[in-house]
Amino acid sequence: MLFFRAICFNLKQRRWSFLEKNLPSLTNAIASRVLCEFQNSPQLALEFYNWVGDKKSVLHSLESSCSVIHVLVNSRRYDDALSLMGNLMTVNGLSPLEVLEALNNSYGICESSPAVFDALVRACTQIGATVGAYEVIMKLQIEGCCVTIHAWNNFLSHLIKVNEIHRFWMVYKKMVSYGYMENVNTFNLVVHALCKDCKLQEAMSVFYRILKSGIWPNAVTFNMMVDGACKMGDMDLALMLVRKMEIMSAGSIKPNSVTYNSLIDGFCKIGRIAVAEELRNEMMKIDIEPNVRTYATMIEGYSRAGFLEEALRLCDEMVERGLLPNSVVYNSIMHWLYKEGDVDGASLVFTDMSDKQIPLDKFTCSILTRGFCRNEAKELMMMMVLWGVLPDNITYSTLLTNIDKSCSAEEVIELHYYMVLKGVVPDKITYEDIVSPLLQEESATN
Repeated sequence: MLFFRAICFNLKQRRWSFLEKNLPSLTNAIASRVLCEFQNSPQLALEFYNWVGDKKSVLHSLESSCSVIHVLVNSRRYDDALSLMGNLMTVNGLSPLEVLEALNNSYGICESSPAVFDALVRACTQIGATVGAYEVIMKLQIEGCCVTIHAWNNFLSHLIKVNEIHRFWMVYKKMVSYGYMENVNTFNLVVHALCKDCKLQEAMSVFYRILKSGIWPNAVTFNMMVDGACKMGDMDLALMLVRKMEIMSAGSIKPNSVTYNSLIDGFCKIGRIAVAEELRNEMMKIDIEPNVRTYATMIEGYSRAGFLEEALRLCDEMVERGLLPNSVVYNSIMHWLYKEGDVDGASLVFTDMSDKQIPLDKFTCSILTRGFCRNEAKELMMMMVLWGVLPDNITYSTLLTNIDKSCSAEEVIELHYYMVLKGVVPDKITYEDIVSPLLQEESATN
């Protein structure tokens, strides 16, 4: 007890030299007790935990890790707590249920709260442990120590992100059967899932159910409905929702840049650029500044419609407004310039992109693959690797399919081996039609 008190006293004073002298006597149990003692000083507790790990990593037991996690969660230091939980599962190799058991064992000693279990579910979804997150929820449900609606919402959101919509509905029904009261975030997730399934009418039914239930929809609810309507081409419904947004929310919600970007994208997709331009002007009149996404959408719309001069004018305008075009903007302009046969113009755009150090992505690589001189295939692939963008099999297959006949069989084979070494292979059709015959020919020659 005296040793424990001495450690706590000197830690408060940050006398690390004293702690280092007594490090040999510091046990896992004492380290965990010290961490729990500093509930009101989470930063100091975390410093002590990290210091012990640096000096004597063997003391970083599961017990001490859980103790500091409880302290961090109680202090709402969720990011630090989630990071530690994630490390326990990804670095230390513990299963979510093992972490849950350890948190349960130290729960009372650290005077913790149920928020720690919500945090564990979130940590599981962050590292992609879908099954583990569900196991934690079910285990707690069986033991009568349930997670809150926030953990269920987090898990449901994760299922949408990984596109497991069928499992989403199974979990949602189970949650409702347990008697959980849905909140606006739950309803938003349901609307989102229905929109992903192209069930717009059902999403509208849920939307009206939200209004009748006394739970006010928020901006996210309206924006998801607008976006869902736009993606399904129902622009009349999308416009109706936007025009009645303030009335339906009792004046609490107004359209924002996300709302207008969805509308502009929807009208651009169906070729009604003039309406999209009117909406861009409208948003500026009500003091909603167009952002990079707004311009990227409009530029793609004008380019697709063949109005490249207008697209380039918008590029200049966004720069004048202090907005830096991103790879989406440059990709769009380059793609349509190549489509029009303006290779020089596309090259100038690419040069400008490089000068501004805009990061390249795989779409950029695919566009360059189709647009560059065919006999520069190998050099292009090597440039991509140097840029840090490894071409995928689609880019590779596109390049092989479009390669100029002036490129020798040896160069094509060399390119093939180079990409295989990088872990990239062409699709089945490209391999059978182009690569395999050349490889057979080479084998017969040798």
